[in-house]
Amino acid sequence: MLEGFKKFIMRGNVLDLAVGVIIGGAFGAIVNSLVADVLNPLIGMIFGAPDFSAIKLGALNIGKFLNAVVSFLMVAFALYFFVVTPMNKLQEMSKKDEAPPAPPEDIVLLREIRDALKK
Repeated sequence: MLEGFKKFIMRGNVLDLAVGVIIGGAFGAIVNSLVADVLNPLIGMIFGAPDFSAIKLGALNIGKFLNAVVSFLMVAFALYFFVVTPMNKLQEMSKKDEAPPAPPEDIVLLREIRDALKK
């Protein structure tokens, strides 16, 4: 039983997942700081403080829910425009630098046969 557990823990997938979760938590702090310390003050300077917590519909605190939705949208905005878009650009640039792979030998032979038949 312990041997199976040891094999499970030492698998690459478990270690990769553990590292991903730890890095994700640390990166989450960066994104939350970007939203709380950079984007919220910018929005506050332009539109006023984005606080909906006073909005209530009877006993329901709709305002707190709206604050959570706005915060989620701001985190998603920050992730997309400051992480995803630059990473996509970097990947596109690295793909342009690489030469296209040579076609497999069977494709080359089929093209030669096609060209010979055309003649």
